[in-house]
Amino acid sequence: MMTANPAVRFESVNFSREEMHILRHVTGIFPKGRITTVVGPSGAGKTTLFKLCNGLESPDDGEIYIHDTSIHSYNPVELRRSVGIALQKATMVSGTVEKNLALPLQLQGKTLSHERAGELLDVAGLDASFLKRDVKDLSGGQQQKLSIARTLVNQPDILLLDEITSSLDSVSRQDIENLITSINRDYGTTIAWITHNLQQALTIGDYTWVMMDGEVMETGESSLLKEPQNERVKQFVEGEID
Repeated sequence: MMTANPAVRFESVNFSREEMHILRHVTGIFPKGRITTVVGPSGAGKTTLFKLCNGLESPDDGEIYIHDTSIHSYNPVELRRSVGIALQKATMVSGTVEKNLALPLQLQGKTLSHERAGELLDVAGLDASFLKRDVKDLSGGQQQKLSIARTLVNQPDILLLDEITSSLDSVSRQDIENLITSINRDYGTTIAWITHNLQQALTIGDYTWVMMDGEVMETGESSLLKEPQNERVKQFVEGEID
């Protein structure tokens, strides 16, 4: 079992919507400076868990700590600066790449310099020449890189990724995997990544959560996916549970 300082810590977190239990007594950590992959069948509560970390939803009860500080102590702007999130479908506003990159600071009444915008694109594996392109002319992989670059505008300590490669071809998927591992390595950014690709979870993750029916079934080093101890997790890994 990996021992590490937690960047995010959950203590008996519950969440319901319209009397349906989405998360049940979730307890665990996302280790600081590591990549945690989160897997499980559809409807396991994975995306909801991430929305709680980012303040997009609030737990019914239980506690979430970001760097040992209760999430309730953060104001929403501060929280979203510290905890960035990139979703499966990269939502863009109409206009140029640079306009989309500037959006997080614009919402704070600030501006993003042209030089800084180019630096962020470079980190995300796109050339600065993309700044003047219209987002509608970007490929799916390029839009996802832009989405990640935009998330990095606020220099988050923690980056949450929700199925960001599920709709990409294998080349684009490899590009994004390389990008995320380099961000983790070069900046020490804590990464939590929801994926349905168990091979991706195994190869990219240092640490893995397996969730089912809103519960955490098993956590540990990502190698647990090779030999899970929990019988239901074993069935999931072997493809008997979708």
